[in-house]
Amino acid sequence: MLQYLGEVTIAPVTSTVRDIPSEIFLSKADGMPLDCAVNCDRLQTVSKGKLGSLITTLPPGKMIAVGRAIRFALDV
Repeated sequence: MLQYLGEVTIAPVTSTVRDIPSEIFLSKADGMPLDCAVNCDRLQTVSKGKLGSLITTLPPGKMIAVGRAIRFALDV
C-alpha cells in the first residue's frame, strides 16, 4: 500500500521513556542505538519525502504491542 501513498502515518520514537500504556519500550535488543520508546500518543501523518532511512523493523510481538498502544492512545 505504501507505494501508492504520498503520506504515511508514523509513531515517533523518543529517548524520553515515560513507561505509560501508549508507549512501547525499545532497546539495543530491538536494534536501537539506545533505550527509547515508540510514542503512540503522538501519531503524525507526514510526507514520505520527510522520512529518513529505516532504522529497524520490529518483531511481530513488538508490533502487536504497538497496535495495543495505538488502540489505548486513541481509546478504541
